[in-house]
Amino acid sequence: MQKFFTASPAVVRIAPFFIFVLLTAVQEKLGGESAYWLYLVKTILGALMIFAVRPFVAEMRWAISWEAVVVGILIFAIWVGLDSFYPHLFKKGETNPFISFGGNAGLAWFFCVVHLIGMTLVVPPIEEIFYRSFLYRYVASKDFLTVPLSKFIPVPFLVTALVFGLSHNEWLAGILCGAAYQWLVLRKNRIGDAMTAHAITNFLLGAWIVWRGAWHFW
Repeated sequence: MQKFFTASPAVVRIAPFFIFVLLTAVQEKLGGESAYWLYLVKTILGALMIFAVRPFVAEMRWAISWEAVVVGILIFAIWVGLDSFYPHLFKKGETNPFISFGGNAGLAWFFCVVHLIGMTLVVPPIEEIFYRSFLYRYVASKDFLTVPLSKFIPVPFLVTALVFGLSHNEWLAGILCGAAYQWLVLRKNRIGDAMTAHAITNFLLGAWIVWRGAWHFW
């Protein structure tokens, strides 16, 4: 396994993202309680994948800066504030755990916490390493490891922001989000600040979802 990871720097950055997206696609096809249990499995597997690949991805390190905090809060405000002002890619049903689990409020709260942990601590490293460490640099050069994280290149910047945005139902907010996180990487010359900003955005969004009952964001 170690030889496989060290021999393929692209795969080590792509595989966790691909597996996570595949499980998400399956989860969205499931109805009722099954989708919540699969999210739990996906979150655990995602955490295990992060643990497995972290030694082989030097830039997968959390970093905190005032820029990351500001961007994380700003993107949350944009995500929620723009929601009703543009058409989304597709119509999503609301997955309200308090309805799905009926009178079992304890289980509903458990899955709210699981979802919040997953979107805050698991999603950011997996997505940021794929988009910012791999995709941005790979669009610039097939020998992507030679491209500095701090180097601004217009076409990869635009492509990465668009791909990131269009992978979300809230595509406009997603594009702005992708551009903001990429700006952080360029400014700080590391992935960790984008991971932190992403985590802050997702945590605030998750708290908003539960507080306001805005289940369509999930």
